[in-house]
Amino acid sequence: MLTAEELRELRKLHITAGRKVDSLFGGDYRSAVRGRGMEFEEVREYFPGDDVRHIDWNVTARTDQPHVKVFREERQVTVMLAVDVSGSTRVGTGGRDGRTTRRLQMARVAGGLAYASMRNRDTVGLVTFSNDIERVLVPRRSRNHTWAVIQAVYEGEAKGRGTDLTAALGHVSRIQRRRAVMVIVSDFLDDGPWARMLGAMSRKHTVHAVLVHDALDKKLPSLGLIDVLDPETGRTRTIDARRLAAGPSVEERLTALRRAGARALAVSTEDDPFLALHQHFQRLGRGR
Repeated sequence: MLTAEELRELRKLHITAGRKVDSLFGGDYRSAVRGRGMEFEEVREYFPGDDVRHIDWNVTARTDQPHVKVFREERQVTVMLAVDVSGSTRVGTGGRDGRTTRRLQMARVAGGLAYASMRNRDTVGLVTFSNDIERVLVPRRSRNHTWAVIQAVYEGEAKGRGTDLTAALGHVSRIQRRRAVMVIVSDFLDDGPWARMLGAMSRKHTVHAVLVHDALDKKLPSLGLIDVLDPETGRTRTIDARRLAAGPSVEERLTALRRAGARALAVSTEDDPFLALHQHFQRLGRGR
C-alpha cells in the first residue's frame, strides 16, 4: 500500500503532470521518442504535417498524388521503463524540498515519462529491480495501466537491497525482443559489468539512461567518527567519515553510459525532474 506521503506525491503528479508534460515535453518528446522508425509498414496518402522526407516519390509519380512511407514505430512505440529500487536509492540529503531521496526523484522521472507515453498513445511497461527483479508490468496502452505503472514506481517495493544492473538489463532485453524505447532510471552505482549489457541493448533499441544523483555523490561532509548503515547490506559500523569515498563521479558514470550508446542525462535531487527531461528531449530534437 502507498504511504500518505506517496499518495500526496501521486495526487501532485496527477494535477501537474498534464500541464507540465504537455507544455514542456510536447513535440520534443514525440520527436525524440518516435523518430523515423526502423520497420517499413505501408504507403499512404500525404497529409498536411507529414514529414516531407518520407515522401515515396515512385508511388507519388504513379498516382499523381503525394504519398508517404509509414514506419512501424510511427504507428505505435513501446516505452519500457526499468527503474532501480535498490537500497542506495533511499539515500539522499533531501534535495530541493528537504525530503527528496534518489528513489522519490526516480519515481517522478518515471511517472512523468509514463504519463507522456499515455498522452502520446504509446504502450508503456515497467520493470523495477534491485539485486533481483522486483516487479514486471508488461507493456500495454490504457489509462488504467499507465496509472498502475505510476503507482508501482512510487511504491518502489523491494525485497532485495543490493543492485544487479547487469541482470536487470538482461531481463528487460529478454522480455522485450521487439525494438522499443528503453528508459533506464538508476543511480548506476554498481561495480558490475553492466556497460557491456547496456551496449548490446543500445544496438537494438533506443536507450535513454537517466542518472539520478544527490549532493552526497559529489562531496561527503567531514563528521569525524560516525555510525553508518549500508542500505544495500543492512550492516552498521563505525568509521572515520574522512575515509569515505563517494564512488564514481556523476561525470564518470555519464561517460560510461554514453560510451555504451545510451542517450544519457543526469538529474539531481535538487532539480525539477520535468524541466530536466524537457531539456533532454529538446536537445535530442534539435540534434535530430
